[in-house]
Amino acid sequence: MTMRQILVWDLPTRLFHWLLAATFAGAWLTGDSERWRDGHVVLGYTFAGLIAFRLLWGLVGSRYARFSSFVRGRSAVAKYLRSLLTRTPEHHVGHNPAGGWAVLAMLALGLATALSGFMTYNDVGGHFMEELHEAVAGAMLALVVVHIAAVFLSSLLHRENLVLAMITGFKRGLPPQAIRRPRWIAGTALVSAVLAFWSAAIQGALPDIVQGPAKAERSAHHDDDD
Repeated sequence: MTMRQILVWDLPTRLFHWLLAATFAGAWLTGDSERWRDGHVVLGYTFAGLIAFRLLWGLVGSRYARFSSFVRGRSAVAKYLRSLLTRTPEHHVGHNPAGGWAVLAMLALGLATALSGFMTYNDVGGHFMEELHEAVAGAMLALVVVHIAAVFLSSLLHRENLVLAMITGFKRGLPPQAIRRPRWIAGTALVSAVLAFWSAAIQGALPDIVQGPAKAERSAHHDDDD
Protein backbone atom coordinates (compact mmCIF):
# COMPACT_ATOMS: atom_id res chain seq x y z
CA MET A 1 0.00 0.00 0.00
CA THR A 2 1.39 3.38 -1.05
CA MET A 3 1.80 6.25 1.38
CA ARG A 4 0.00 9.45 0.51
CA GLN A 5 -1.31 12.63 2.13
CA ILE A 6 -3.95 11.72 4.71
CA LEU A 7 -5.89 13.67 7.33
CA VAL A 8 -4.07 13.32 10.67
CA TRP A 9 -4.70 16.44 12.74
CA ASP A 10 -8.31 17.32 13.45
CA LEU A 11 -9.47 20.94 13.42
CA PRO A 12 -9.67 21.41 17.22
CA THR A 13 -6.07 20.21 17.61
CA ARG A 14 -4.84 22.61 14.94
CA LEU A 15 -6.81 25.54 16.32
CA PHE A 16 -5.58 24.80 19.83
CA HIS A 17 -1.99 24.72 18.61
CA TRP A 18 -2.07 28.11 16.89
CA LEU A 19 -4.28 29.81 19.49
CA LEU A 20 -1.97 28.64 22.27
CA ALA A 21 1.06 29.94 20.38
CA ALA A 22 -0.64 33.30 19.77
CA THR A 23 -1.89 33.77 23.33
CA PHE A 24 1.45 32.80 24.87
CA ALA A 25 3.32 35.17 22.54
CA GLY A 26 0.87 37.98 23.31
CA ALA A 27 1.02 37.36 27.06
CA TRP A 28 4.82 37.28 26.98
CA LEU A 29 5.04 40.56 25.06
CA THR A 30 2.61 42.33 27.42
CA GLY A 31 3.92 40.81 30.66
CA ASP A 32 6.01 43.83 31.73
CA SER A 33 3.61 46.55 30.62
CA GLU A 34 1.20 48.23 33.02
CA ARG A 35 -0.59 49.77 30.05
CA TRP A 36 -1.38 46.32 28.62
CA ARG A 37 -2.00 44.64 31.98
CA ASP A 38 -5.66 43.87 31.31
CA GLY A 39 -4.79 42.44 27.91
CA HIS A 40 -2.07 40.30 29.48
CA VAL A 41 -4.55 38.92 32.00
CA VAL A 42 -7.19 38.14 29.36
CA LEU A 43 -4.59 36.35 27.25
CA GLY A 44 -3.45 34.45 30.34
CA TYR A 45 -6.96 33.22 31.07
CA THR A 46 -7.41 32.27 27.43
CA PHE A 47 -4.13 30.37 27.58
CA ALA A 48 -5.33 28.49 30.67
CA GLY A 49 -8.67 27.67 29.07
CA LEU A 50 -6.94 26.33 25.97
CA ILE A 51 -4.78 24.03 28.07
CA ALA A 52 -7.86 22.78 29.92
CA PHE A 53 -9.46 22.05 26.55
CA ARG A 54 -6.37 20.18 25.34
CA LEU A 55 -6.33 17.99 28.44
CA LEU A 56 -9.94 17.04 27.76
CA TRP A 57 -9.33 16.59 24.03
CA GLY A 58 -6.41 14.32 24.84
CA LEU A 59 -8.96 11.92 26.30
CA VAL A 60 -11.90 12.22 23.91
CA GLY A 61 -10.43 13.68 20.71
CA SER A 62 -9.63 11.91 17.47
CA ARG A 63 -6.96 9.21 17.24
CA TYR A 64 -3.76 11.25 17.02
CA ALA A 65 -4.95 13.92 19.46
CA ARG A 66 -5.31 11.37 22.28
CA PHE A 67 -2.53 10.96 24.81
CA SER A 68 -2.79 7.20 24.42
CA SER A 69 -1.55 7.51 20.83
CA PHE A 70 1.70 9.37 21.54
CA VAL A 71 2.72 9.06 25.20
CA ARG A 72 5.44 6.41 25.20
CA GLY A 73 8.10 5.17 27.62
CA ARG A 74 11.76 6.14 27.79
CA SER A 75 12.89 3.21 25.65
CA ALA A 76 10.62 4.30 22.78
CA VAL A 77 11.93 7.86 23.03
CA ALA A 78 15.56 6.68 23.05
CA LYS A 79 14.91 4.37 20.10
CA TYR A 80 13.37 7.20 18.11
CA LEU A 81 16.22 9.60 18.89
CA ARG A 82 18.79 6.98 17.83
CA SER A 83 16.93 6.48 14.56
CA LEU A 84 17.47 10.16 13.74
CA LEU A 85 21.17 9.39 13.33
CA THR A 86 20.46 6.86 10.59
CA ARG A 87 19.37 7.24 6.99
CA THR A 88 15.94 5.85 7.80
CA PRO A 89 14.57 7.67 10.87
CA GLU A 90 11.35 6.32 12.35
CA HIS A 91 8.28 7.87 10.78
CA HIS A 92 5.24 8.44 12.98
CA VAL A 93 1.90 9.52 11.58
CA GLY A 94 1.04 11.46 14.73
CA HIS A 95 3.45 12.80 17.35
CA ASN A 96 6.72 10.92 17.59
CA PRO A 97 7.71 9.61 21.08
CA ALA A 98 10.01 12.59 21.79
CA GLY A 99 7.38 15.02 20.59
CA GLY A 100 4.85 13.33 22.86
CA TRP A 101 6.99 14.07 25.89
CA ALA A 102 7.39 17.66 24.68
CA VAL A 103 3.60 18.02 24.51
CA LEU A 104 3.25 16.82 28.11
CA ALA A 105 6.05 19.12 29.29
CA MET A 106 4.46 22.07 27.52
CA LEU A 107 1.05 21.39 29.06
CA ALA A 108 2.60 21.01 32.52
CA LEU A 109 4.59 24.24 32.23
CA GLY A 110 1.56 25.98 30.76
CA LEU A 111 -0.55 24.97 33.74
CA ALA A 112 2.14 26.15 36.15
CA THR A 113 2.42 29.46 34.29
CA ALA A 114 -1.34 30.03 34.30
CA LEU A 115 -1.81 29.07 37.95
CA SER A 116 1.08 31.17 39.22
CA GLY A 117 -0.14 34.07 37.07
CA PHE A 118 -3.65 33.79 38.52
CA MET A 119 -2.27 33.79 42.08
CA THR A 120 0.02 36.72 41.34
CA TYR A 121 -2.80 38.76 39.82
CA ASN A 122 -4.99 38.09 42.85
CA ASP A 123 -2.23 39.04 45.32
CA VAL A 124 -1.61 35.51 46.62
CA GLY A 125 1.95 34.48 47.42
CA GLY A 126 3.53 37.91 47.16
CA HIS A 127 6.92 38.42 45.55
CA PHE A 128 7.73 34.69 45.59
CA MET A 129 4.71 33.88 43.41
CA GLU A 130 5.57 36.68 41.02
CA GLU A 131 9.12 35.34 40.68
CA LEU A 132 7.79 31.81 40.20
CA HIS A 133 5.43 33.01 37.48
CA GLU A 134 8.30 34.65 35.61
CA ALA A 135 10.49 31.56 36.03
CA VAL A 136 7.97 29.04 34.69
CA ALA A 137 7.02 31.40 31.85
CA GLY A 138 10.71 31.62 30.96
CA ALA A 139 10.99 27.83 31.04
CA MET A 140 7.93 27.64 28.80
CA LEU A 141 9.54 30.04 26.33
CA ALA A 142 12.73 27.96 26.30
CA LEU A 143 10.71 24.82 25.59
CA VAL A 144 8.88 26.59 22.77
CA VAL A 145 12.22 27.53 21.18
CA VAL A 146 13.41 23.92 21.44
CA HIS A 147 10.08 22.75 20.00
CA ILE A 148 10.38 25.06 17.00
CA ALA A 149 13.95 23.92 16.34
CA ALA A 150 12.89 20.27 16.63
CA VAL A 151 10.02 20.80 14.20
CA PHE A 152 12.30 22.27 11.56
CA LEU A 153 14.93 19.55 12.12
CA SER A 154 12.30 16.81 11.89
CA SER A 155 10.88 18.39 8.75
CA LEU A 156 14.32 18.14 7.14
CA LEU A 157 15.05 14.61 8.33
CA HIS A 158 11.64 13.25 7.35
CA ARG A 159 11.34 15.44 4.25
CA GLU A 160 7.92 16.54 5.37
CA ASN A 161 6.64 20.04 6.14
CA LEU A 162 5.38 19.64 9.70
CA VAL A 163 4.39 23.29 10.03
CA LEU A 164 2.17 23.02 6.96
CA ALA A 165 0.74 19.77 8.33
CA MET A 166 -0.41 21.58 11.48
CA ILE A 167 -2.17 24.12 9.23
CA THR A 168 -3.85 21.76 6.76
CA GLY A 169 -4.08 18.68 8.96
CA PHE A 170 -2.52 16.43 6.31
CA LYS A 171 0.62 14.29 6.63
CA ARG A 172 2.12 11.31 4.85
CA GLY A 173 0.65 7.96 5.81
CA LEU A 174 -1.30 4.94 4.66
CA PRO A 175 -4.99 5.45 3.82
CA PRO A 176 -6.22 3.26 6.72
CA GLN A 177 -4.25 5.47 9.15
CA ALA A 178 -6.29 8.59 8.34
CA ILE A 179 -8.81 9.98 10.80
CA ARG A 180 -12.37 9.88 9.49
CA ARG A 181 -13.46 13.50 9.98
CA PRO A 182 -11.94 16.87 10.96
CA ARG A 183 -14.36 17.51 13.87
CA TRP A 184 -15.75 20.80 12.60
CA ILE A 185 -18.29 21.19 15.41
CA ALA A 186 -15.72 20.90 18.19
CA GLY A 187 -13.38 23.27 16.36
CA THR A 188 -16.12 25.84 15.86
CA ALA A 189 -17.13 25.55 19.51
CA LEU A 190 -13.53 26.16 20.62
CA VAL A 191 -13.16 29.34 18.56
CA SER A 192 -16.63 30.52 19.62
CA ALA A 193 -15.74 30.08 23.29
CA VAL A 194 -12.53 32.08 22.90
CA LEU A 195 -14.31 34.90 21.04
CA ALA A 196 -17.12 34.97 23.59
CA PHE A 197 -14.61 35.26 26.44
CA TRP A 198 -12.77 38.08 24.69
CA SER A 199 -16.06 39.87 24.01
CA ALA A 200 -17.06 39.61 27.67
CA ALA A 201 -13.64 40.92 28.71
CA ILE A 202 -13.93 43.92 26.40
CA GLN A 203 -17.38 44.71 27.76
CA GLY A 204 -16.20 44.32 31.37
CA ALA A 205 -18.71 41.53 31.99
CA LEU A 206 -16.33 38.99 33.52
CA PRO A 207 -16.75 37.77 37.15
CA ASP A 208 -14.80 39.57 39.89
CA ILE A 209 -12.56 36.53 40.43
CA VAL A 210 -11.40 36.86 36.82
CA GLN A 211 -10.98 40.61 36.82
CA GLY A 212 -9.05 40.49 40.09
CA PRO A 213 -8.16 43.36 42.42
CA ALA A 214 -7.83 45.77 39.51
CA LYS A 215 -11.62 45.87 39.10
CA ALA A 216 -12.10 46.52 42.81
CA GLU A 217 -9.61 49.39 42.65
CA ARG A 218 -11.41 50.93 39.69
CA SER A 219 -14.77 50.56 41.45
CA ALA A 220 -13.37 52.22 44.58
CA HIS A 221 -12.06 55.16 42.56
CA HIS A 222 -15.42 55.47 40.83
CA ASP A 223 -17.24 55.54 44.18
CA ASP A 224 -14.86 58.21 45.47
CA ASP A 225 -15.56 60.35 42.40
CA ASP A 226 -19.29 60.08 43.06
